[in-house]
Amino acid sequence: MTARAAPARAIIVGAPRSGSGKTSVTIGLLRALARRGVAVRGAKSGPDYIDPGFHKAATGKDGVNLDSWAMAPGLLAALAAETAGDAEAVVIESAMGLFDGIPAEPGRSGAAADMARLFGVPVLLVLDASGQSQTAAAIAKGFATYDPGVKIAGVVLNRLGSERHRTLAGDAIEALGIPVVGAVMRDPALTLPERHLGLVQAGEHADIETHIERLADAMERSIDIARVLELMTPLAPSGGDLSAALPPPGQRIALAQDQAFSFLYPHVASHWRKAGAEIVPFSPLADETPGEDCDVCWLPGGYPELHAGRLSAAANFRAGMARFAAKKPVHGECGGFMTLGQGLVDAEGTRHEMLGLLSHSTSFAKRKMNLGYRQATLRAGSALGPAGATVRGHEFHYAQVIEPGTDEPLADIADGQGKPLGPSGGRRGPVSGTFFHAIARADA
Repeated sequence: MTARAAPARAIIVGAPRSGSGKTSVTIGLLRALARRGVAVRGAKSGPDYIDPGFHKAATGKDGVNLDSWAMAPGLLAALAAETAGDAEAVVIESAMGLFDGIPAEPGRSGAAADMARLFGVPVLLVLDASGQSQTAAAIAKGFATYDPGVKIAGVVLNRLGSERHRTLAGDAIEALGIPVVGAVMRDPALTLPERHLGLVQAGEHADIETHIERLADAMERSIDIARVLELMTPLAPSGGDLSAALPPPGQRIALAQDQAFSFLYPHVASHWRKAGAEIVPFSPLADETPGEDCDVCWLPGGYPELHAGRLSAAANFRAGMARFAAKKPVHGECGGFMTLGQGLVDAEGTRHEMLGLLSHSTSFAKRKMNLGYRQATLRAGSALGPAGATVRGHEFHYAQVIEPGTDEPLADIADGQGKPLGPSGGRRGPVSGTFFHAIARADA
């Protein structure tokens, strides 16, 4: 396709639940569109820091999160407009089920359905048809009628067992006037590997390009790509405002970046750069240190629990972090928070010494899932923001604090509906950390 003269067109890939195959369909569709010369970008609804990496791998363009709860309406519109401004087509992958969110003010539940209503984007519904046939039509009809503000534009049947299976389910759905634009046969080779926090990250696949090509081949065989393009509608949000974006914590930001530290939202890094900050990556797993010419260090979330031995043995990294933290701010989110503590107990029950810049210890051996939106009010100034600032984000981890330590709490947190959950994280001098992942300011 040639350079566009009209707004980018968009569609939401949704499903009744997690595990329906949305991500495989989305990745394959993104690459199939790119093969046709379409300038396409992927987006992910909700607080998912893994899928945008797959979207980037499929398209060559940075992924983005669009979160109707965590992001103020102006920031959501600005990010959607920015995404559309750099593409001819935008494929938005829903988190969980299409309507799954939290009870909140209208349009701010965190569900992908919020964006369908707000921006008028139609939905391509992925139905896992395994174990059913005509019943898939009842599900499709429920989605089509549940919310008049959300348009189900077409259906992709997934994990079909045979042509007869496709005919039974597809004919029943089309009899309702809902077009079936794809039918994907069951194929274990299309499944993406998972672990405790979701999919194994795109950058960790030994041959991610081959897998993406395989997904694209499958979607080209199974989905009417031209019809999907026809179902898309213009995405042209107005009223964008970046005031709620997280400001850069410094001018030169030393950012830990490797397989142990990778969970920084693309929109956060992008805004830091656009605000004039420079991001200087370093790898703790390679025993590197934050640059001495940087003025703040950020340890994002990731998988330190899978690399605790290497981190503990990284003497240069440990010494460099101690030197840096003696003079300049350091902040750790989730996995970064675990690394800042005194010790980390891995899945086998072995304790590894961590940086000791905060006094708590954590364990991955004693697992308990913590998942949900969070709103944090900072008790004092830190790299995350000034005292009294309120930040929206989320928690998703299985590790837990086994020794709370003696540091001052970083923030008071509440859940997505405002229920107080108590103090969170730790703060000692210029060092701060918390299990909470920041997405955007709440008080802008």
